Amino acid sequence: MEILPLHGDQWPYVRTLLPADLEQSARAMEALVRCRNVPDAAALIRMALAYAVSDLSLKDVAAWASALDLAEITGPGLFYRLREAEVWLAHVLAQTLAEQVRCTPAKWPLRVVDATVINGPGPVAVQWRAHVLVDPATGGLRAVELTGHQGGEKLGRYPVQAGEVILGDRAYATARGVYAVRQAGAHVLVRFNPVTLRTCDPNRKRIYLKQWERKVPKVGGVELKILIPIPPKPTKSHKTWDSAKAIAWVPARALAGRTREGEVIWVLTTLPNRELPTVSGLELFRFRWQIELLFKRLKSLLHLDTLPSRQGPTAKSWMLARLLAAALAQRLVQPSGPLSPWGYELRPEELHA
Repeated sequence: MEILPLHGDQWPYVRTLLPADLEQSARAMEALVRCRNVPDAAALIRMALAYAVSDLSLKDVAAWASALDLAEITGPGLFYRLREAEVWLAHVLAQTLAEQVRCTPAKWPLRVVDATVINGPGPVAVQWRAHVLVDPATGGLRAVELTGHQGGEKLGRYPVQAGEVILGDRAYATARGVYAVRQAGAHVLVRFNPVTLRTCDPNRKRIYLKQWERKVPKVGGVELKILIPIPPKPTKSHKTWDSAKAIAWVPARALAGRTREGEVIWVLTTLPNRELPTVSGLELFRFRWQIELLFKRLKSLLHLDTLPSRQGPTAKSWMLARLLAAALAQRLVQPSGPLSPWGYELRPEELHA
């Protein structure tokens, strides 16, 4: 199922949403060293998108391109092109996402982070992870990184800017991750993880949040002012560490509220109470669900979890092209974006007297 207008009369509009230096970047990153019947970079990325968002094989995409007079290429030839285009596709995706950040109206800079598993055929449980940064106000992608199964979830892998507030689940509640975000001048709002976070009172004495749960009301919330000690660099001989050896101490707040079933939920934030009161912090954490909705859309509409090959040479190019298709699609449907009023992006070089 094709979700992007890749046919002839609509493609020029999609092309305006791609980076203007498509040709130069393709040659600089050796995705298009010699044309050999692929006339330009736009034709190559159009074939990559067609392969990523349709059920066509490489042979079928090559035939489709020939029928449109787009390119004269065989299935094996297209395989080679996509294999060599991995770095370039990652660059184009990053540029496209960066352009959307630039075009977004200035609002409270709230970002949500998470990762999802991308599987293909075969018995292996996890093969790829897509780590994404999302703007919950629009549900749009802000940054994407693809890693293998060894790529863990951590705050340090995301581009963070001063003043932003980063929302994440308990996997992102690590002392080093919180420290990295604060070093960048940003703040966190994450689900508390007692395994990866050591909590101390303002006098640097160890405390355990579990002991405070009896004070959490049925409705509303409570908070504790805490310090998070940042551990030194781990060594092979020392798996445990003394808080006295902490390289830094990060002031934070532990917020707690109850679900309707009575379960106590702890949330950690580095924002002061004057900027984010207790109940507001607990309510704000609910925005993290936006990223789960994004993953559901990617997997239901773009079939992101139907990777045709786990370890093939074009597997990563396929995923990058499909994520690029998602980024372009959200540009086409955002009411405050290119649909208003033109339906595409106007650039200075495209204006005529």
